Amino acid sequence: MLFLNVNKTNYLQFRTKNTQKLDLNITLMNNQITNSKNTKFLGLIIDETLSWKSHINQISLRLSSACYAIKVITPLMSEDTLKMIYYSYVHSIITYGIILGGNLPLNNVIFKIQKRIIRTMTKSRSRDSCRHLFKQLGILPLQSQYIFSVLLFVVKNKETFTTNQEFHSINTRSITNLHLPMCNLTIFQKGAYYSGIKLFNHLPQKIKSLSNEIKLFKPALKKFLTLHSFYSIEEYFELSYS
Repeated sequence: MLFLNVNKTNYLQFRTKNTQKLDLNITLMNNQITNSKNTKFLGLIIDETLSWKSHINQISLRLSSACYAIKVITPLMSEDTLKMIYYSYVHSIITYGIILGGNLPLNNVIFKIQKRIIRTMTKSRSRDSCRHLFKQLGILPLQSQYIFSVLLFVVKNKETFTTNQEFHSINTRSITNLHLPMCNLTIFQKGAYYSGIKLFNHLPQKIKSLSNEIKLFKPALKKFLTLHSFYSIEEYFELSYS
């Protein structure tokens, strides 16, 4: 699959890590179109293997600048004011495009900066645990924010998903769950569609039952994620409701 950038000067050849790059000769209006390893599109840096490494590096630099700015103003501001600044500056950087690459090990770099910002806002020590600080501020850790954003994507686009009930009529506990398609490609399994199904199916039933009412679903989900303050997707799936 090819992606031609807006300026039409280079193209991006999407491939898996184990796939060889095709040797292509492309011209447009007598101009040679060159191959690129990444390109910027709508504020996202997209690379040829969808690793999001370049984009995460860019976000890390922006968040480091935000961390320094918050450190400077923290002695002068109340906690409520700092939260407003966090949501207008840091939160917008973290959440933009998070459903696309938010479930990758590389995001640990971003999470470390986020924790440093939280410690700065609460005047905590560098080695203090942040989990209770996230709860205190009502701010979601990076992976909890990823879960929140992906689940909102699922609920807002439920017409694109199917339920198990549409595939069989056996009355099991999972019959109203979303149907998980068969797929062995890792890059698809880490995507918002596949991950969204798994995350939605693991929600408590009382929250899933609100999925047709986004105004009720959203605050209930936020309250649930704030309460547990998940540091990883694994923590979320390990939570038992029985």
